[in-house]
Amino acid sequence: QVQLVQSGGGLVQVGDSLRLACAPSGRTVSTLAMAWFRQVPGKEREFVAGLKRGSGTTYGTESTKGRFTASRDNGKNTGYLQMNNLKPEDTAIYYCAATGGNPIVSSLWDSSTFEYWGQGTQVTVCS
Repeated sequence: QVQLVQSGGGLVQVGDSLRLACAPSGRTVSTLAMAWFRQVPGKEREFVAGLKRGSGTTYGTESTKGRFTASRDNGKNTGYLQMNNLKPEDTAIYYCAATGGNPIVSSLWDSSTFEYWGQGTQVTVCS
């Protein structure tokens, strides 16, 4: 059974940077496709960024393009979401997700693709 343990998050100011971490237990990060989602109360979980298994290419959305980067460090067995130039609308609970499969790129946007989920971490951006 794979468990994803998240760390990072917190309260920052507009324009600040923040890095979230996601460490899988029971599996090496290089064998996982990983993604980050976020959710605010009353709204559906939203895809933020993702990585295909064995790839270093970040797939993101128009709202996060150029600001958010997903990555993995195989030596530390950890996935990361680097968030730069944060905006108030980035305020949400952020979740990392992973699958042992090798989904096509378009499936990364779909939360049902992923069977493993982190516990979530709050990110609050103040203006």
